[in-house]
Amino acid sequence: MPRFLGYVRTSTETLSPGYFSMVMATGIMSLAAHLMGPAWLAIALLVLNWLLFISIGALALAHLHWHPKRVLADLFSHHTAPGFFTFVAACSILGSQSLLIGRSLPMAVMLAGVALLAWVVITYTIFTVLTVKREKPTLDKGINGGWLLAVVSTQAMAVIAALISQYVDQPLRLEMNFFALSMWLWGGMLYIWLMSLIFYRYTFFELSPADLSPPYWINMGAMAISTLAGSLLIVNAPHAPFLQSLLPFIKGFTVFYWATGTWWIPMLVVLAIWRHGVRRFPFTYDPMYWGAVFPLGMYAVSTLRMMHAMQLPFLGKLPQVMFTVGLTAWGLLFIGQLRALRRHWLASDRSV
Repeated sequence: MPRFLGYVRTSTETLSPGYFSMVMATGIMSLAAHLMGPAWLAIALLVLNWLLFISIGALALAHLHWHPKRVLADLFSHHTAPGFFTFVAACSILGSQSLLIGRSLPMAVMLAGVALLAWVVITYTIFTVLTVKREKPTLDKGINGGWLLAVVSTQAMAVIAALISQYVDQPLRLEMNFFALSMWLWGGMLYIWLMSLIFYRYTFFELSPADLSPPYWINMGAMAISTLAGSLLIVNAPHAPFLQSLLPFIKGFTVFYWATGTWWIPMLVVLAIWRHGVRRFPFTYDPMYWGAVFPLGMYAVSTLRMMHAMQLPFLGKLPQVMFTVGLTAWGLLFIGQLRALRRHWLASDRSV
């Protein structure tokens, strides 16, 4: 037992605050399977995601207990602080799974409550800390696509609120929809702020292959989850008069978000080819790649939901194609995760 605890303590020393992106990726693939089949895969991924959530949560608590200075360092870092938002998104997506696949409203409400509390604490802590700290990096060193996890977490709150509203009575249904609308609008404003800085960094500073890390796929993922939240608000409009009056606006911005996310896909593919094909950057397993799998699954789910909400059948098989791509990427990355754990265990075993 002491040997195992020593291994866990060593392993958690460098635990990334963004590791909950693994829960995000698994959760959205489960929801995609729920909508497009097969049903058994959706259930299997729900069970697996609960195991991942509990395991990563326990490791995060151990990391906080054994390495509090490391946690504070991550919190004060422009590079790593946005990773804490993955916990909010993970709770929201797992809550959506529990509601739609597990048919458990109480579990969804509990996870939504935890997500909301975490969103408030993390949002105001991180943005306050990064605002008042004295030593700050330059823009090209301090910002990347991972910052858009703040948008993803906000829109994830909008999604879970919109879903829960479908299972409760008035006036709570009205209130939940208003909360979802407010978070959807704030998430969109935050994306405009952050994406302006990221795009400026893209085009006016030198970009090395190492700088183009997988979290840049969140550029697309943030728009995909915004599309999903907008689609759910459209579906909920008959039960909320204020949504009915805003329906043309909501539909317009939902398509706006979807079109923006779609534009990013070819751009990110080209940049990935440049990174690994032209500049020969090594392609090895990195936990950050989970931040690239999530947008693929989210794009599939959001496109399917938008098709149904706005009667857009001409989008055809696009959701199914993206689901297949995302599921393949998830499978390869999960194998890579298992191999990385095995190598780490063997290395630790030899050092004892």
